[in-house]
Amino acid sequence: MADNSDPKPPGETQSRLHQRRARYRGTHPRTFSEKYKEHAPERYATTVAKVLASGKTPAGTHRPIMVAEILSVLTPSPGKIAIDVTLGHGGHTLEILPLLRPGGRLAGLDADPIELPKTESRIRALGYGPEVFTAHRSNFAGLPKVLAQAGLPGADLLLADLGVSSMQIDDPSRGFSLKLNGPLDMRMNPHRGQSAASLLAKIQADALAELLTEASDEPLALELGQALAGRTLGTTVALAAAVRAALPRLNADGLDLTIRRVFQALRIAVNDEFSALDTLLRHLPACLNPGGRVAILTFHSGEDRRVKKAFAAGLQDNTYSSICHDVVRPTTEERNSNPRSSPAKMRWAIRSL
Repeated sequence: MADNSDPKPPGETQSRLHQRRARYRGTHPRTFSEKYKEHAPERYATTVAKVLASGKTPAGTHRPIMVAEILSVLTPSPGKIAIDVTLGHGGHTLEILPLLRPGGRLAGLDADPIELPKTESRIRALGYGPEVFTAHRSNFAGLPKVLAQAGLPGADLLLADLGVSSMQIDDPSRGFSLKLNGPLDMRMNPHRGQSAASLLAKIQADALAELLTEASDEPLALELGQALAGRTLGTTVALAAAVRAALPRLNADGLDLTIRRVFQALRIAVNDEFSALDTLLRHLPACLNPGGRVAILTFHSGEDRRVKKAFAAGLQDNTYSSICHDVVRPTTEERNSNPRSSPAKMRWAIRSL
């Protein structure tokens, strides 16, 4: 009986088995997905080294900030119990873990259900089993509960890096960056709460102006509150365009800075970051062992004011035996090699014995 099916062109079966990876347009990768070499540093070490040498962060990764300064303050040593309440890409954790051996433990917290499993897998692949490292899906407001679940009485050293990870900023699908078009989301946990787009659509002008003032020190908060509140803006590009349209007389540099402040304020509100930080600072002394050390990296004045005030109050009532009176900043060399470190400020405290 004759076969009436369409004949397969020569080599079709073979081509289906081996299809070339989609190439990026032009001579350089532009979009997040096209930067496949940066996403696989173990395979393309030369490409990643070039990106780092140019002062940029490879796509899908994060460069830990002020590592030497943090290690100097926290003094990790064998047998100590460490907590990283902002695990992120695991950069700081991977610097601390080797110094805890033998006998030490580290618990890492992160609310991001997308990035946390990736980070845990990377750390496990380096030989750190559950007897040394545990990962917990929680933001830092849930620290007391995590300690109880992990069977830890308290921490000898604790780190909180309040910056947004580069993995989140660079991924347009998360909606954190004004440079990339994506849904106006900004949630650390995209399965909970309302997106930035929903917040903007519901908020009143005076409430938005107050938010912009408190969360980003925006001097044009009143004008922006009137222009943006109640708007339906579904993408990051649409929000940036709305800010530009609202402030036509502002120059390009001023507009860029204002847009960044608007994005920052919305991110803080969507993730309830100030409330979570206040909760962490309130529970922090009880979560530290006597003599325990804490270092907190902040990235804008709203965060830094809270940390400074809490540490000062703790020193006054003898909760802390010593605190950092002047913020520690990244070195000039670090700011030049990693511009994202520029706004960072570190404060530390030591729990009384």
